[in-house]
Amino acid sequence: MEVQPDAYVWMQVVEEIRSRIAAAQYRRRQPIPAERRLAEELGVAVGTVRKAVAHLRDAGELYTLPQKGTFVSPPEGE
Repeated sequence: MEVQPDAYVWMQVVEEIRSRIAAAQYRRRQPIPAERRLAEELGVAVGTVRKAVAHLRDAGELYTLPQKGTFVSPPEGE
């Protein structure tokens, strides 16, 4: 991911995760990569990924199961 200087990096990570969901790289009810792995992939700090994931979780786009991981939420009504 190429970091844009005029936007918060964590918001760029949010958009990257959303684009991967839209492209079906991350599928509904399937786990996304661990925060450390995602941080390495994107070339950002783990805290940046953690903030992006928390934002997406608060928005209902992801959910986390303790000891299991973070998953893409199913569509509304399912």
